[in-house]
Amino acid sequence: MSETSAPGSAELLDDPFRSVTGWGRTAPTTALVVRPRTYEQAAAAVRGCGARGGIARGLGRAYGDAAQNAGGAVLDMTGLDRIRSVDADAGVVVCDAGVSLHRLMEVLLPLGWFVPVTPGTRYVTVGGAIGADIHGKNHHGSGGFSRHVTSLELLGADGEVRTVLPGTDLFDATAGGMGLTGVILSATVRLLPVETSLMSVDTERAADLDDLMDRLTGTDHLYRYSVAWIDLLAKGRALGRSVLTRGDHAPLDVLPPRARRHPLVFRPSQLPAAPAFVPEGLLGRRSVGLFNELWFRRAPRSRVGELQRISTFFHPLDGVPHWNRIYGRSGFVQYQFVVPYGQEEALRRIVGRISRRGCPSFLAVLKRFGEGDPGWLSFPVAGWTLALDIPARMPRLGPFLDELDEEVAGAAGRIYLAKDSRVRPAVLAAMYPRLDRFRALRAELDPRGVFTSDLSRRLGL
Repeated sequence: MSETSAPGSAELLDDPFRSVTGWGRTAPTTALVVRPRTYEQAAAAVRGCGARGGIARGLGRAYGDAAQNAGGAVLDMTGLDRIRSVDADAGVVVCDAGVSLHRLMEVLLPLGWFVPVTPGTRYVTVGGAIGADIHGKNHHGSGGFSRHVTSLELLGADGEVRTVLPGTDLFDATAGGMGLTGVILSATVRLLPVETSLMSVDTERAADLDDLMDRLTGTDHLYRYSVAWIDLLAKGRALGRSVLTRGDHAPLDVLPPRARRHPLVFRPSQLPAAPAFVPEGLLGRRSVGLFNELWFRRAPRSRVGELQRISTFFHPLDGVPHWNRIYGRSGFVQYQFVVPYGQEEALRRIVGRISRRGCPSFLAVLKRFGEGDPGWLSFPVAGWTLALDIPARMPRLGPFLDELDEEVAGAAGRIYLAKDSRVRPAVLAAMYPRLDRFRALRAELDPRGVFTSDLSRRLGL
């Protein structure tokens, strides 16, 4: 049940004060959650945020505390979920910020268009995709999501709605700005033409980290999408052994005759949801080590041209609702960093340290980034990025990740704010050279700190 107090008021839940957490479930805080369904309601919600401010939230897939606001307001933007127009000739969509990538795929794939960038889940909103400037398996050729946004409507702290265009300071501060420059209301996005809803996928094994980097460096330019699952528990000569998966959207002429009848159908499969209670320690070194061994050995040494569903290739974990529960009540930390090209030795050292520490991560992926994006706090720079999940209950995890932060910063790298829940402010300043510029613009636009989150308070953003 829900209620709306007045036509201009955002929807309030029966118990609007709710515990809110990121996807990692590590540090919940309580906030007043409101759900605007019109732009006017969003403006009213911003005006009524109070002393603790407010922050926009989409589908809650940021791993850390970026969409939390202890004691303040959280604007649930999923009520703004209209697709306003689709230009099926030019490949452009105009939609509200609360529209999910899943919904866009449902609407656009039958028309022969696909989203330009998708992360490992399609359950993110367009507003969240811009605020975190998400990246995917195609960053080496296509860049981040915001590179494909031609304009956006931004609700500022002063209550005004501005049309923000690429190439302006406000756009560059908003792309990757974690919702701290205002509430994104809508966006115009360029799309990618496709002939089918299937992927043509090549898979191969890499014996170790150097073998993997050689394969990626030598042939990545031949593929639109590329990612490697990496065994971070392997040691010795097998350190960094991997399964490399690359592909592109399958053209119509490679489909078997039966599949050509409905080439653009989008029907993701789904398994039962993860149980609400999972015993602590289920994902330990022994269980993850066994999984990694089986996963590596069952992967083909080399397979070319396998047809896979889009959901299988891009979003395998979306098939298990609430998969984040498998880490138990203590949750997990996702740690993602990038180091520039030329810092391969730093990457080797970090992978070696993770292996020696025995971090039980079965969701570890390595990718190559292309040219960095213009957003001042956008994460990608041209280089190597590694993401791994670690159970939060792992002993002395905080000090260990602090040490990795120092290694990353020393290599002129950075960590990803959309996945962070614990980096130290001083280290972050070394990672993001345009941070002071971001803070200055934010202070000018929002001197009262209307847009605030647990992340922004923790890091002084």
